[in-house]
Amino acid sequence: MRQRAHGGNLAWAAALAGCPPAAILDFSASISPLGPPNSAIAAIQSQIGNLRHYPDPNYSELRLALSHFHQLPFEWILPGNGSAELLTLVGRELAELAATVVITPAFGDYYRTLSAYNAQLLEFPVDLELGNLSSFLDNAQKLKKSGLLLNNPHNPTGKLFLRESILPYLDRFALVVVDEAFMDFLPPDEEQSLISLVQEYDNLVVLRSLTKFYSLPGLRLGYAIAHPDRLSRWQLWRDPWPVNTLASAAAIAALQDREFQEQTWLWLPPARTQLLQGLAAIPGLKPENSAANFLLVESKQSILQLQQQLLTHHQILIRDCLSFKELGDRFFRVAVRTQADNQSLLTALHSVISAD
Repeated sequence: MRQRAHGGNLAWAAALAGCPPAAILDFSASISPLGPPNSAIAAIQSQIGNLRHYPDPNYSELRLALSHFHQLPFEWILPGNGSAELLTLVGRELAELAATVVITPAFGDYYRTLSAYNAQLLEFPVDLELGNLSSFLDNAQKLKKSGLLLNNPHNPTGKLFLRESILPYLDRFALVVVDEAFMDFLPPDEEQSLISLVQEYDNLVVLRSLTKFYSLPGLRLGYAIAHPDRLSRWQLWRDPWPVNTLASAAAIAALQDREFQEQTWLWLPPARTQLLQGLAAIPGLKPENSAANFLLVESKQSILQLQQQLLTHHQILIRDCLSFKELGDRFFRVAVRTQADNQSLLTALHSVISAD
């Protein structure tokens, strides 16, 4: 079975399960099950007639919407073709530094972007049980000519680092890149975003994704928040029109959809608790607490066998963690879905594990 570096590959899963892709219950991609919001769909439909025109190369309306959303001048915001494109731009900049520190286990796309530009890599494991980065701070040297790339909440563990635990690194590193792809799953009074500090630190870059919270991965939309001089330089490095007209319209509508945002914040905690407790009740499984919309689970049996049995017998796809080299084949990750979907997964896992 060929392993995938990312979740959500339904064509691959369907071929293995012998069913249409639409029949797969996908727990491998950490996408909200509540969307896309109706407001985003309506916005897409309203823009069909504009497909004959090129997008605004400056994305003025989208940047203005993001500016209002984050209470920042629009010059500090750069939309991109998903976080992946922006990570590629980050990798080019990090490669210019002496080295880049990555907190492990780390999202596989970080290795892709750093290796693409032959960036020097330094890996630091961190004690994720603490919920902060103090243990890393004790071991890290002053690396004024180096960069730091991390995500918060952390992928794949779902741990949330406190804002205060990241602040010291802004004075230690030449460039600090914080990937907040899952931060919007926390309500405003709980999130630990560094966006409010970007104007104070010209060496800080925050990356955000609009695809996970609003269930729009097929549109490919993310954005970077950083000093305008840095973003202007990135503009010179990339192709024109990275964000299409439909994605831009959907994003503008979604950002203004307060009802959908509130609905998501109300849905996630009980659904996540249901899944966490259900997994913990299955012999041989040990799920980790998470602040995000996914759970990391340790298993006493090989994940490859478990993944294959869930696909072939139940048409359910879970995310193996082989791309996280520190975890190996004893861990898997599952998205939090609706309570009905979560129960389907729990029932299938009970069936597969009890049969072994």
